[in-house]
Amino acid sequence: MEDRFTRTRFLFGEDFELFTDKRVIIFGIGGVGGFALDCLYRTGIGHISIVDKDSFDITNQNRQIGSHKVGEDKVEVLAEIYPGITPIKKLVDMDFLDDFDVREYDYVIDAIDDIPAKVLLAKKCSKMPYGTYISSTGSAKKLNPLEIKVDSVWKSYGDKFARKFRDLLKKENFSGDFKVIFSPENPRCKPLGSFSAVTGSFGLQIGSEVIRDILSRRK
Repeated sequence: MEDRFTRTRFLFGEDFELFTDKRVIIFGIGGVGGFALDCLYRTGIGHISIVDKDSFDITNQNRQIGSHKVGEDKVEVLAEIYPGITPIKKLVDMDFLDDFDVREYDYVIDAIDDIPAKVLLAKKCSKMPYGTYISSTGSAKKLNPLEIKVDSVWKSYGDKFARKFRDLLKKENFSGDFKVIFSPENPRCKPLGSFSAVTGSFGLQIGSEVIRDILSRRK
């Protein structure tokens, strides 16, 4: 009997069952986080929550899933597209994170753009095992997805956004380690131009990192 996971089961076999009870939360569901959501939802992750305070505007339409619903809340639109996920319309700040329990989730994905908020989230997730907290750095101004890299935040290079992120982590005396997605490709413009082949590839790479990490931890 065929269902929406038939071809996924062809690839993963019995390991597919590892995905159904995993809990993932994605902070920021724009050009990167939206594609991470799409990947993990279609692969069979059983419990996905998404956090974002914004609504779609017309400039999102070059790269963001659901952005045809201009003016509507991103989390609510995506909850319609991906039935069963949990939408959380919240600003990621100290007040929100004070009540956020990372122990409820197997994987935390940071795809937000605000660097101080990223640092707050990194500090909150500092005791999570390496590979279970994953952060996206700068995906704007880039053209070639073949330039995308995955490594420790402290080994990221060639990207101004990632450097600012590292600098603020150091300023906050952060001594942990976590996985980041980054690209050292030279920027092609000064304003925040974006290309879905890169932003989407960032999100899909994050999805792959989560799935492969689950498989690596199976008993």
